[in-house]
Amino acid sequence: MKNRRLYFLHIIFWMVLGYSPTLLAQRAKPVQIDPKPFGDNSRHWYGIYDAHNVINSHNNQQRYLPTDVINIANNILLYQKNNGGWPKNYDVFAILTNGQKDSLMAAKNILNTTFDNGTTYTHIHALAIAYSVGKDEKHKTAAINGLQFILDAQYNNGGWPQYYPLKKDYSREITFNDGNFEGILKLLKSINDNDTLYSFIDENLYKKLEKVYYKGIDCILKTQIIDNGKLTAWAQQYNEETLQPVWARKFEPPGICNGESTGIVLLLMSIKNPNEKIIRAIQCAVKWFEASKILNTRVETIKADSLTTPYRKSTTDRVVVIDSTAPPIWARYYEISTQRPLFCNRDGKLVYSLAEVERERRDGYAWYTYSPQKVLDKYLKWQQKWVPNENVLKRGK
Repeated sequence: MKNRRLYFLHIIFWMVLGYSPTLLAQRAKPVQIDPKPFGDNSRHWYGIYDAHNVINSHNNQQRYLPTDVINIANNILLYQKNNGGWPKNYDVFAILTNGQKDSLMAAKNILNTTFDNGTTYTHIHALAIAYSVGKDEKHKTAAINGLQFILDAQYNNGGWPQYYPLKKDYSREITFNDGNFEGILKLLKSINDNDTLYSFIDENLYKKLEKVYYKGIDCILKTQIIDNGKLTAWAQQYNEETLQPVWARKFEPPGICNGESTGIVLLLMSIKNPNEKIIRAIQCAVKWFEASKILNTRVETIKADSLTTPYRKSTTDRVVVIDSTAPPIWARYYEISTQRPLFCNRDGKLVYSLAEVERERRDGYAWYTYSPQKVLDKYLKWQQKWVPNENVLKRGK
């Protein structure tokens, strides 16, 4: 009892000084940089040798712990290019050799900078964490240069390409694929919501970032696909001028893409005091997710004979199984106009079942997803808060 009393007196003391219990709990935890947002980058670096990389991983390459914030941030500085952006598919947690560091420093003018695979916006967030810990001006400067890269890369219509400077291939298109657009806007939303982590941003830059944030939201609203007269969800990629859905890679057709759309809707649902356009976009997307779900179906991964192709080695296969106990599942793509689940081979040939996809792509790409369920699970709470009289999941709506 005495110890508990002392504990509460301790809490009250710090609360008098202006610290909330939540903040006290946060301060008690060691500051760290979460490795998950960098997962795609590091998996590619260790898993795929790329002769075009400035550096590749060594055998038994050691890694920093997430709490090694300053060392990780210093790595991020090494990877940053002179235009403020970052290349993809390197591990910022790797303990680099002197030779690797020298190679990175010598390649600062190679501007293969991108937002793909969780690149650039994740680096800026990590630098902000490092600056909050060490107050080292070089981390602040690098974060600001990264934010300027985001400003420079945005199209006038509010979209972002996958790579900047622009290339001549599909990477110049507005890219929702793999959460690119969502990731950039989450960062800008945190800044716009006055997250204290970004308090180092001056008023002039803040106003510029606020403007591009709202332009990004407007681009999302303008690109929601109208099919058969109704708003549905979003495609993976859009032409940067016409804002029409377009092909990405040859097996990524311009269909309604539920995986990427989930992240977009969750972002919209996180906006405080949404306007009528945002509410309508969410309501229509929720109706689409409900209408497009597939019941009594699961996808099973099975063992298979080893298959080596120019793209990858496959040791498994995937089959669609009828299962009355299976939770709802969604196809990654739905065909615009017919709204049928859509699949594709590397030659660009469209097919309408997983069985028709060639083996290497069948087990080497995520053709189905459960992610829209995240939106449906959060919908009721969101709806009751912002549109209490318009539950689109009720029958007859």
